[in-house]
Amino acid sequence: MPYAYRQMTPEEREETVRRRQERGYPLHSPPHPIRGSGRYLITAANFEHCDIMASPDRRTDFESRLLESMRGIAAEVYGWVVLSNHYHVLIWVSSLNHVSSCLKNLHGKTSYEWNQEDAQTGTRRVWYKYTDRKIRNDDHFYKALNYIHFNPVKHGYVKSAYDWPWSSLQNYSESRGRQWLVDTWQNHQPGDFGKGWDDETRES
Repeated sequence: MPYAYRQMTPEEREETVRRRQERGYPLHSPPHPIRGSGRYLITAANFEHCDIMASPDRRTDFESRLLESMRGIAAEVYGWVVLSNHYHVLIWVSSLNHVSSCLKNLHGKTSYEWNQEDAQTGTRRVWYKYTDRKIRNDDHFYKALNYIHFNPVKHGYVKSAYDWPWSSLQNYSESRGRQWLVDTWQNHQPGDFGKGWDDETRES
């Protein structure tokens, strides 16, 4: 959110802070007002959207560790995608508190390791805090899933979502079939879903 905040005019910044104060949100980090059990879309980005996960090997390793971390808190993982500078994961979890502690640990370890590998020790911040969006109903759920799978195309990494290996799309293709994916897309197109996910004013 420093990334978005720095692009605002002074007036926009003042209005952002005022709204957050009114709602009782932290002034410079994503709010997490809903913390109970349920389905959530979780998103986290490399600080200022730097392409710290540009290496395919790094994405592969992070994808594995992310899923392992989710299993460690007994989260049910419905979908995910890992890109060069951010990731999304769609889960059910008994409490958002488990996600917070899990990602704090995952982000801390990867920050340390990647800064060591890239000779950036003490000079680079790797992650910004995660954002969450509570899934309201099944339509919202499938829009989130389609948004996740389409993300590599949206950001210009590939022309076909099937060409991006760091996502759950292939799992659905193998277990449900491509026709199910086509039908799901036609019935639950994401539209502008996800717009503003890196804007600190977004409510979860």
